[in-house]
Amino acid sequence: MAERPERNLALELARVTEAAALAASRWMGRGDKNAGDHAAVEAMRLILSSIEMDGVVVIGEGEKDDAPMLYNGERIGDGRPPAVDVAVDPLEGTNLLAKGHPNAIAVVALAERGALWSPGPGFYMEKIVVGPEACGSIDITAPPAENFRNMAKAMGRKVESLTLVTLDRPRNEYIISDARSLGMRIRLISDGDVSGALVAALPETSVDVLMGIGGTPEGVITACALKCLGGEIQGRLAPQKDEERKRLAEAGLDTSRVLTTDDMAKGENIFFSATGVTDGELLHGVRYTVMGAMTESLVMRARSGTVRRIQATHRLDKLRDISQIDY
Repeated sequence: MAERPERNLALELARVTEAAALAASRWMGRGDKNAGDHAAVEAMRLILSSIEMDGVVVIGEGEKDDAPMLYNGERIGDGRPPAVDVAVDPLEGTNLLAKGHPNAIAVVALAERGALWSPGPGFYMEKIVVGPEACGSIDITAPPAENFRNMAKAMGRKVESLTLVTLDRPRNEYIISDARSLGMRIRLISDGDVSGALVAALPETSVDVLMGIGGTPEGVITACALKCLGGEIQGRLAPQKDEERKRLAEAGLDTSRVLTTDDMAKGENIFFSATGVTDGELLHGVRYTVMGAMTESLVMRARSGTVRRIQATHRLDKLRDISQIDY
């Protein structure tokens, strides 16, 4: 690549996810997932447009259920170099926010142009995500129990001391069954497998592995985060309907191909930011104060391996004046 981003765009992305989180948080518990998603999308789009970059959305969210979205192919930024791919999930956990549940987050990642894998019409992916301690020990083609034993050996632990996080879906029951048979602890989540993957990859949490079938866009976003954290993801397309299988075949995508972290997110010029919308193990959600609001963000850069937690206070009256976002 002749053109590489040199400045730390991750710090600028913090403003993007903060804006999305602040806009969405007003909808917590109000039962309208699309309203919260729309607020996050519009806030994210506005702040992204102010960043000095020539960005193209290659991983957008919302296509599965016709929700508000930053669409694939949308041009964002001010049009100046560097040329970057953008992966977004303005509100991961729309149902979580609508019901006032934990772990809703706003997420965005950037990589140099051409670095992010496009899943095309692939909506669902089988995944395994681990942190640095278990890198090299996983094999998505092997049974779950074999992976759990190999992970435990690599980490120098007993398998029953491991904790699995997985989406609570019938399609993941075989994984849950294997984990239970080994005496592992299990955390079942209703939504939010980017958040679940980050919890599995970070050393300070109580989770060791994410496994199961979840969203393909979320898999690519997770790969960006793992390039920064030094963890590992393996994925494989897992269509859930005949129509999806047909579209994948027409697009020439091989559902048997094992995708690695580097397949989904190439290189080291990768930047990632996530901000909590509702409280969770990963991040505190938006908290309102007399003066405005507080946010917590996880901001990372692959090239330096730096992981920052940013706690910010926001004067909402001032932000409304300069951004026209309804915070």
